[in-house]
Amino acid sequence: MKTYRHGIYRRFFKRPLDFTLALLAIVVLSPIFLIIAALVKIKLGSPVIFKQQRPGLNEKIFTMYKFRTMTNEKDANGELLADSERLTKFGRILRSTSLDELPELLNVLKGEMSVVGPRPLLIEYVTLYNEQQRKRLHVLPGITGWAQVNGRNALTWEEKFALDTWYVENWSFMLDLKIIIKTILAVLRREGISAQGEVTMPRFTGNISALEKQREDYYE
Repeated sequence: MKTYRHGIYRRFFKRPLDFTLALLAIVVLSPIFLIIAALVKIKLGSPVIFKQQRPGLNEKIFTMYKFRTMTNEKDANGELLADSERLTKFGRILRSTSLDELPELLNVLKGEMSVVGPRPLLIEYVTLYNEQQRKRLHVLPGITGWAQVNGRNALTWEEKFALDTWYVENWSFMLDLKIIIKTILAVLRREGISAQGEVTMPRFTGNISALEKQREDYYE
């Protein structure tokens, strides 16, 4: 019976619920949208919205929207400076409060994302996934997820992927509701904003066994 109820939610209710929640959030938070957009324009310039292609359900590529948090400063060779150098104090505030994520509600309205699901990562990571990690692409990516409420960017990549794949195998209405509630608490506490010594997370470079890691360290 439990599996049957989960199936009904997954097939018939999750998408309408996502759409309704996103629409209500956009209407209620529209003044905040406008204020943040104005501040980003003043402090960081244009564009106000950061756009980046990400892999979604079944590896379908979509354009994800976020409020911009970094400058476009470049070095003498015309290359963008490191994220840590371009992230301003204002940008850090947006990230620590997760306000930079608000435009993703538009992705939810368009059906490209869900309110709850594994966070959409970079396209180049897809070819580095092992079979288990690739399961995260079997559901719509989310604004928040099981990994986000269990450590967020303070987790290792292995821990994050394990939590994401567990969610894919176990998601239900009650689990989604639990994640939404825990997300609100995590945002208020500003937990797990970044990994130690990083602006957010170090880049994912693929899976490597302990033996290979020892060999790699030996030859460095």
